[in-house]
Amino acid sequence: MEHLPVEVIGNILSHLGVARDVMVASAVCRKWRDACRRHLRLLSFNSDDFPRDMTTRQLEIVITQTIFQTMGLQCLSIHIDNTHEFSAAPVIAWLMYTRETLRSLSYNVRTIPNVNILEKCGRQKLEVLDLDHNTITGVEPSYQRFTCLKSLSLRHVSISALDLSLLVAACPKIELLALDVLEVVTSDSQSTMELTSHTLKSLFAKSVGVDKIILDADNLEVLNLNALNLDLFELIGKGTLKHLKIDDVSVTHLDIGDSTDHLEVVDVSNFTIVWPKFYNMISRASNLRMLRFWGVVFDDEDEIVDSETIAVSFPLLRHLSLSYELRDGLLHYSLQGSSPLGNVSVLELGWTVISEHFGPWVFGMIERCPNLKKLVIHGVLSEAKTREERQMLANFTSFIVCLMRKYVHVDVQFEYE
Repeated sequence: MEHLPVEVIGNILSHLGVARDVMVASAVCRKWRDACRRHLRLLSFNSDDFPRDMTTRQLEIVITQTIFQTMGLQCLSIHIDNTHEFSAAPVIAWLMYTRETLRSLSYNVRTIPNVNILEKCGRQKLEVLDLDHNTITGVEPSYQRFTCLKSLSLRHVSISALDLSLLVAACPKIELLALDVLEVVTSDSQSTMELTSHTLKSLFAKSVGVDKIILDADNLEVLNLNALNLDLFELIGKGTLKHLKIDDVSVTHLDIGDSTDHLEVVDVSNFTIVWPKFYNMISRASNLRMLRFWGVVFDDEDEIVDSETIAVSFPLLRHLSLSYELRDGLLHYSLQGSSPLGNVSVLELGWTVISEHFGPWVFGMIERCPNLKKLVIHGVLSEAKTREERQMLANFTSFIVCLMRKYVHVDVQFEYE
């Protein structure tokens, strides 16, 4: 070890990352201390890594001393639980000391008063910014400009719709935007969030407190909507979307644009669908590789999604996931038609409430997939079952045994809740 160059030792310490471990390792000898000072690139502080009886003041001192012993930090992560409330002065000192070399900052620190992260880190070389439990006010795009920022994540952050719009506009190279449990401050009874970015490629939005989201993004490829209650979601783009995921969303009007030709993945769960309208929206996605409808509620109880429509519209489909829905004797995923799902190699089928029709439906779906390699059966097993339910489960088990004997080339797996 004594023959290792200090640059290599610095790289080793950077891979350790956790500040507590780096502090221990740097105490080995003077050479390791020198490597820590001159060549450490990544440092991570988490209050869980330190003794619980450590006071806030002691924690401030440890973080300050450790950061000030480095000379070229590129990645800094500081996550302190809410039992500690730091004074603003040392936190500002950490940010000012590292700002010229920092490329990635992950920050969750309670301070008195609140530290304006955008003011301290703007106009620098930051490429990744992850803020947690923070308040953002008064964004000044002319000064707080992030010319290199590519990834912005806001979790449990309070911000106005205008400030968020200005912040995104102040990031001319942004590619990834994650909004997770966002409190959007607004004075209107109906709040609208309008975002514009011509470089954005991925948006994740979860529990964002607005009524309307309008996104103008010419190059968006990934759209992930989760736990939202919206009157309107509108995507204005140029048809670059490849991955659409919707989970636990209530939206009155959903518009992802007319050009969906490049869609490769559509993953919809816990969502109410007006099928003709939704199908019209994705029907031109001839390159679709994965389609998942799970826990979907159809707005019209008489609507049916037949495998013929899926087979004809999405000829390149490889992965198909459907949950069995039977309401008032009507199966929403029918086996009408004869066109095969020729490229489907992975089939996932499941039930919430099992019925005697589930087994034949599974068999019918398998017959439509001549090149199937993997079948995953998902089921929900309640603790208290009637004699009829137990008998149906026993019959289904016997059915699956027979099916596995017939399709010996198919890998059958079970996942029960």
